Amino acid sequence: MEESTLKIKTLEEIKEVIIRHLKCIFDPEIPVNIYDLGFIYDIKLEIIKNYTYCTITMTLTSPGCFAADLILGEVYFYTRSIPEIDEVDINLVFDPPWDISHISVEGKDILELNGTVLPQF
Repeated sequence: MEESTLKIKTLEEIKEVIIRHLKCIFDPEIPVNIYDLGFIYDIKLEIIKNYTYCTITMTLTSPGCFAADLILGEVYFYTRSIPEIDEVDINLVFDPPWDISHISVEGKDILELNGTVLPQF
């Protein structure tokens, strides 16, 4: 028999795949992905009876974000499309509120290259 080439991923490896997928999602008004914008506060993975559950706690720039449904739908779709993920739950929170301090160094670099001037606090 041939040895299987399918490798079971650890929860940490699955989390890395989730992050790569989330970096493909952009707020339509901002040229930075939602992960580097700091919208993702937490990614929790749990295995219960051979099912992998993913809970993503995230925010948006404001409660009135017009693209909320689009972004949340993409977060669900991109996360659920990972073969190891069986269930996805998204917790949308606004506490703590999002501000520019959540943006990663890479995100700030992209914004500055696009002409955005970020205030220094």
